[in-house]
Amino acid sequence: MKAICFYFHIHQPYRLKKYRFFDIGNDHYYFDDFNNDEIITRVARNSYIPATQMLLDIIKNNGKKFKVAFSISGTAIEQLQQYVPEFIDLLKELVATGCVEFLSETFAHSLASLRDLEEFRRQVKAHDEMIYQLFGQKPKVFRNTELMYDDEIATWVAGLGLKGMVTEGAKHILGWKSPNYLYASESAPKLKLLLRNSKLTEDITARFNNTEWESYPLTADKYMGWIADLPQEEQVINICMNYETFGEMVPRESGIFEFFKALPIYAAQKGIEFWTPSDVITRLKPVSHLSVPFPMSWSGEARDTAAWQGNLLQQEAITKLFSVAERVSLCEDRSLKSDYYRLQSSDHFYYMNTSGVYAFSPYSTPYEAFTNYMNVLSDFIVRVEEQYPLSIENEELNALLTTIRNQANEIGDLKREVELMRNNIIKDDEKPAEEAPAKKAAPKKATKKAAAKPEADEKPKKKAAAKKEK
Repeated sequence: MKAICFYFHIHQPYRLKKYRFFDIGNDHYYFDDFNNDEIITRVARNSYIPATQMLLDIIKNNGKKFKVAFSISGTAIEQLQQYVPEFIDLLKELVATGCVEFLSETFAHSLASLRDLEEFRRQVKAHDEMIYQLFGQKPKVFRNTELMYDDEIATWVAGLGLKGMVTEGAKHILGWKSPNYLYASESAPKLKLLLRNSKLTEDITARFNNTEWESYPLTADKYMGWIADLPQEEQVINICMNYETFGEMVPRESGIFEFFKALPIYAAQKGIEFWTPSDVITRLKPVSHLSVPFPMSWSGEARDTAAWQGNLLQQEAITKLFSVAERVSLCEDRSLKSDYYRLQSSDHFYYMNTSGVYAFSPYSTPYEAFTNYMNVLSDFIVRVEEQYPLSIENEELNALLTTIRNQANEIGDLKREVELMRNNIIKDDEKPAEEAPAKKAAPKKATKKAAAKPEADEKPKKKAAAKKEK
């Protein structure tokens, strides 16, 4: 029995407006609202909404046999709630079928897993809380930004209590091994690894509409035939792709929607099932452990992280950004924290890549992207310094804030104690007036009787003495 695990990713960053050097200290709003609105609305109309409606139709026709998984960044959800709220409602309808699983990830689709453990934890927690509030699911499987993974990240993810992780089935890691098995992490043996089958994924995302491809046109029957022909012992094929593949990256006119609708029909004919990531880690046992000493991703031929931190521009920007992570986490300014998340999206650093031509950049050159981002970041750091001066070391700042919080807690405890004593005094004063004397009255009466008794005893003695004298 073979199974396909379909996983779709949705992410949109908050794109920055043109921010000049002279805006530093004067303008604290950094984002291009018009561009963000236009892009996410267009993508939702062309891709997200029709693709979700397609999944609803497939589930309606195939019941619980068809299942998929989603990973949606917090920045994408925020923009969808603001600009395309009907898509969130459609997702809730999809969740109600019971055939959808949401994965955990960093809130801002950030590079925190490469730089800062505490910031990484904060973002995962914020993301998973949002997923629970919106869709009622507590994610059990993690999907990192751009499928980034190494042994250290595995220990961090396992430390958060997550059971599995989706990552790339990179050839330089697997060697002769196949990605079509369940693996476990070498550094965190309890963390199970689902590896993307890049060939079968890119047959859809990159080659489906390529008329020069030797296998063009790709049909559902042909695709399922390839999967059925894999060795019998290979039990799970993880197909991980961006959701905008449907209708945006691969246009509707190519037949991508019809192709996908037909997949369950041919899968049933060949005895192929559809599982969620949680199904995979529950039903299968890992065949081996994988060690990944250096970070990898699903990008480029090398499957490394060079697209985001491969040059000095990117490294300078990332270092400066995470230098204030601890200070931002300590502040109570919600707008400052929100801006910090938005500035962490990996897209900002992707635009600074100088090693090749990459699409989707709003800048004409990587140097323009770097200059604009650093101007914004400079103003942001000014705002952080207004709350916590950079002249104070992080350790000293932590100690001071801990002292302040401890004092505040102590004052709070003392106030509660005073209030409790005040309430007890008021209760005593409000007791009925006769209640207290009533309790004391009994001994007083007993005392009078006791005092009267000797007088009564002395009367017969006096009479006897008088008779004697007579």
